[in-house]
Formats: sequence, structure tokens, C-alpha cells
Amino acid sequence: MLSPPGSERDGHPDWLDRLEREIRPSLVVRLRIWCRRRARRLAAALGVVLLLAATAGAAGYGYRQLRRPAPAPSPATGAPATTRPTTPPDVFADTPAAHWPAGAAGIVLPPARPTGGLTAAEVAAGLDRVRAAMLTARLDRTFMTGDNPTPLLRHFAPAARESVRKDWSTETIGTYATRLAPDARLTPDQPRTKGRLTYRAVRQADGVRMLEVTSNVVWVYGFRDPASRSGHSVVLLHDEIVWRLPRDGDVARADRGLWLHRMSSYGWGVDCDAVKLGLIRPGGADPDGTPFPEDPDTLYDPEHPIELPDSC
Repeated sequence: MLSPPGSERDGHPDWLDRLEREIRPSLVVRLRIWCRRRARRLAAALGVVLLLAATAGAAGYGYRQLRRPAPAPSPATGAPATTRPTTPPDVFADTPAAHWPAGAAGIVLPPARPTGGLTAAEVAAGLDRVRAAMLTARLDRTFMTGDNPTPLLRHFAPAARESVRKDWSTETIGTYATRLAPDARLTPDQPRTKGRLTYRAVRQADGVRMLEVTSNVVWVYGFRDPASRSGHSVVLLHDEIVWRLPRDGDVARADRGLWLHRMSSYGWGVDCDAVKLGLIRPGGADPDGTPFPEDPDTLYDPEHPIELPDSC
């Protein structure tokens, strides 16, 4: 909880201690990861329509591959086969994200209106700051492939940055930012995105006014994957994040900017060992893993509940 300027004790505002208790170590942060089966991608590569729940490779997940490419006609007997330029396959073609917006186009802000003592201009500025942080955290390839938190840190209030630094090499970072494992390679395709942002004004007992923004977004990434016959695979991340921005005039300078209030997420198709280090790479089958209880295509829905059992 934020306090007005001058209400600090021992160099720390009172709200900071309460925020630490709220977010860490009680860990309102939640990360749920499911490793998808290789069998689905093999079916896609072979052009076979299978109910993979009936195969040993995908027992229990019920992941169905119901779309297949049209077979290419065989050349006539005796006629030389001609070589035509090939178009790289669309890594998202066989997923629910096939027709989603690419990259930042899927992150659309709601209209900014005056609310709870905040002007429309203040709301618009706050929404822009949240969107900018999201684009860095989930779509900036330089940031995602590097090992430098600075591009992300600059979006947060100075007093909030130490918490992000502490998260950097832990699984917690994955609830709000994407860091790729050194051996992970994205395809040239822009990630597909779908979700929404909502906002409200919050006023604390001490009078501090804040804009609270809730983002609920599904991010789908295409990866090069030599272990797949198609040569590629997808990783899905669904996060729900509550961001808070105190009104500048209500707090000390160090407290001005973005704060993470609550974060929850789940992932599909990722490597569990990498996740524990705060990294993302495509994951393979886990024969001893807990069977997923529903059609994984439902995980692409931003309205799907964040709460899932943890299979890592």
C-alpha cells in the first residue's frame, strides 16, 4: 500500500513492508506449467488424423490433431518431377492461435475515461505505461534473448525494481516476463496474442490514489524445434497480472511508476527444468507426468481459469 510523501520510516515507506508480505513470500504469484506431448506434432507432420488420447505417446492428454494438409499430387509416371519454391510452414496453423493478431496488435487498450479522482489523461498515460511494460516483457526479442533486466526495470518505479531483480533467475519471472533459454530459437513469426485490459481507480486509507490495471493475455510463441518432424513447435503462456500506478502527486518520487500487485500464469509446451530457472524453451513428453484433464486447445482461451494443477 502506498503512502504520501514524508510518511517514510527508516528510509522505507510503510506500505512497502506490507507489499512484501502480500506478494513475497506468501507468493500470491502462481505459475502452472504443462509439458505437451510430442505425439501431437508428429501427427501434424505426418498429416495423420488421430485421436492422440488413444495412443501411448499422448495417453491422458486427449490432444487431438484434426487438421491435416491436403496431400500433394504425385508426378505422372515417367514425367520428371519439378522442384518448386517452398513456403515455410506457418508454425501456428494447427493451433487456435492461427488467426490471432500478431505481436503488439493483439494488445489493445480500453478507452481512457476519468475514474475515481483520476483524469482521462492520467488513465491514458497509465494504460500506455502498462502496455509498454508488457511489450518489453513478452515481445521484445532483444530483451527475451538477453540476460539483462534493465529494459524491463526501467518501466517500474525505482523502489519496485529490486523485487524484479530478485525474480530474474527464478521461476517467478515467468509469471510476467519471457526469458528464453540460451539454446531456444524463435521462428521468424511474430508471437500471437489475445486478451484484454481493464482498469479501475483505487484509493487507500491514507488517501493515496492509484490506477489499477488488470491484464489477461495469452501469448503463443513459435520455436524452431529439431526434435519435431515439422521442425517447429509452439509454447503458450497465459498470464493475469494486476499492475498498480500511484498518482504522482500522492507519493514520493521513488514510488512513482509501475508496481506489480498480483501475478498468476500457466504455460503449455514448455520444459520444466528451464522454467525453474526462469527460462523458456519447448518441452517434450513426460511419460510419468500427470495427465492433463481437458482438451489443451481450451488453454488458448483468455477466459480459461488461471488455476491449474502443477505438472512440473
